[in-house]
Amino acid sequence: LWLTVLFANFAEAIAEGRGKAQANALRATRTTTVAHRRSDTGGIEELPAPELQRGDVVIVSAGEIIPADGEVIEGVGSVDESAITGESAPVIRESGGDRSAVTGGTKLLSDQLVVLVTQEPGKSFLDRMIALVEGAERRKTPNEIALNILLVGLTIIFVVAVVTLRAY
Repeated sequence: LWLTVLFANFAEAIAEGRGKAQANALRATRTTTVAHRRSDTGGIEELPAPELQRGDVVIVSAGEIIPADGEVIEGVGSVDESAITGESAPVIRESGGDRSAVTGGTKLLSDQLVVLVTQEPGKSFLDRMIALVEGAERRKTPNEIALNILLVGLTIIFVVAVVTLRAY
């Protein structure tokens, strides 16, 4: 029983470490992504993705990470959403219609897209994923609770038996 509890605690610690590592990887993706924003004058300026505001227009080329959640307003492209959805096959995103939404943190595999940012800073899908991973807390199963109660009871009995041995 003692080994079972030790193994369960060890496995829980590993899972918690993986969750923190995943949150750090998501945070790094968000902060290291560079956006190519179309300015009002028609030029293109580079800035970090977290500085994008709702209503900004960004240009994403093949091989780049999409910097923010938004709607495709120009172009057609193949997007790898496996980091977000787990789906291994890329999806087609195009302007207009029901396939125009893109998620920040996904990778554009082909062509070029012009994306209108639709989310406020700090409220993107990637930000919500980071908050979920960091806030995840595992509850103990009824079997784990029963096992802990049993171990506490057995420990108390053991201590009482050892203390009374001297009297015998």
